[in-house]
Amino acid sequence: MKITYHPQMPVEDFEALARSAPETVTLEFINGKLEVKPGRDGDHGAIAMWLLKRCLQQRPDLRMYPEQGLKVGSYRKGRARPDGALAPEDHFAGQGEWAAPDGVLMAMEITSHDPDTDRRDRREKRDGYAAAGIPVYLLIDRESCTLTTYSEPAHGTYQSRRSAAYGELVELPEPVGITLETEKLKNYAQ
Repeated sequence: MKITYHPQMPVEDFEALARSAPETVTLEFINGKLEVKPGRDGDHGAIAMWLLKRCLQQRPDLRMYPEQGLKVGSYRKGRARPDGALAPEDHFAGQGEWAAPDGVLMAMEITSHDPDTDRRDRREKRDGYAAAGIPVYLLIDRESCTLTTYSEPAHGTYQSRRSAAYGELVELPEPVGITLETEKLKNYAQ
């Protein structure tokens, strides 16, 4: 059974609202619903920098863009700010605040310690990235101390899912092609 979402507002109204929001507030528009993205804590930032460094070491042709606004979901009517978007250098130059996901190789999210993280990061954003055709979605889940890699998007969902515990070797599939030694992530588990 297909669920029909009725947006709270047109995407153009959301974009105007997001532009006028204070710098301390990050807004997203997921499945037609206005979302407030929680702030980062120190461990969240450390994990993001850990991944950014590994991506640069193994794929110097790519960059991990933090908080880059992406048009996601069916018909690209959603707006998400992944914790990281892996794309070629200068890929987003000239695209504005909300870029098309074409050419993004991977979206990455790090779960937050808030009650909406299950719905937002583990389901809605995953599905939005799949619908947008982003080849790989990496979810670093601080609650379960796992990395879950979703790949092979088709018909709005990822066809492949692999999970590994902190400390295990994680192979990010092509077109990313990066191997992550995740032992260090144990330092950020709480």
